[in-house]
Amino acid sequence: MDQKAKTSNVMKIPGLVDLQVNGYHGVDFSDGDLTKGDFIGACRELIEVGTTAFLPTMVTSPEAVYEHNLPIMAEVIDMPEFAGRLLGIHLEGPFISAEEGTRGAHNAEWVKEPDTALLDRLINWADEKVKLLTIAAEPAGAEELARYATDRGIAVSLGHQTAEEEDLDKLVRAGAVALTHLGNGIPALLGRHNNPVWAGLAEDALLATIITDGNHLPPSILKTIIRAKGPARCIVISDATSLAGCEPGTYETLGHKVILEENGRLHDPETGYMCGSSATMLKCMNHLASLDLASPDELIAMGFHNPLKLIGLTLKDITPGRQVGFDEKRRVFYT
Repeated sequence: MDQKAKTSNVMKIPGLVDLQVNGYHGVDFSDGDLTKGDFIGACRELIEVGTTAFLPTMVTSPEAVYEHNLPIMAEVIDMPEFAGRLLGIHLEGPFISAEEGTRGAHNAEWVKEPDTALLDRLINWADEKVKLLTIAAEPAGAEELARYATDRGIAVSLGHQTAEEEDLDKLVRAGAVALTHLGNGIPALLGRHNNPVWAGLAEDALLATIITDGNHLPPSILKTIIRAKGPARCIVISDATSLAGCEPGTYETLGHKVILEENGRLHDPETGYMCGSSATMLKCMNHLASLDLASPDELIAMGFHNPLKLIGLTLKDITPGRQVGFDEKRRVFYT
């Protein structure tokens, strides 16, 4: 039986949607020396490897870097070539926790307290193209910031935080709708009961984005998140960095040394903390499919429909790429 016959009855989608792409193949979207040409090249390559549509993401950075990079990204988003492909910008920071472990690979010097005036500058530099904002829930002023962002049409997600149940409840009432990479961006040691993971799992109003690259979360945690939230409230992200698509080795990124292992694990050898992902959405979807935790329809929801819904878009807002479906072994394939 040929492949076409095997897959003729499988539901397909026009690609994969990734809400968190920090860079690709040597290009860091938060690099102060980012050029328009480098950004375009990275976006083209990423589309070629199956990420049909995505949010280029900037991590916590100095204001001068935001002022330089955001207009470049906004200009490229407006290019006809990327219509329905670059869906907007994700700002992961700078309004996160500065605590060790919680901030992950973000530089503590550049973390800011919630500040609507600074957010307004970021939005203006991005030419109103910010679609998703990750903030910590617990700092004073987080509620005001979430309301302001929501009023500007930006989806607010909570992450890199020490938030507990009452913090998340306040932010939900202020408009927050999601949790950024639940299970990551937290200290290695947590309180037994009062911690952001349990609180996030219990908060039904918040969708959970999860990094399913095989390194960030073990299968048991992925199973727990998907069972607690339900597939309708889970979103797969890659959290791809500039080292996605690169060979294993030792590199300099985000101002410090990192190691990319043969298995794809990307980490800081001094702290042991992860430094983003080296995976694409295709790899993340394949890994999740291999765990047999969700049906093909549920996988399609987590890799396509749910991310669009989170940022207020639909199928009509996407320029179709190579169709994606699942073969008889639940591996993602392209047609």
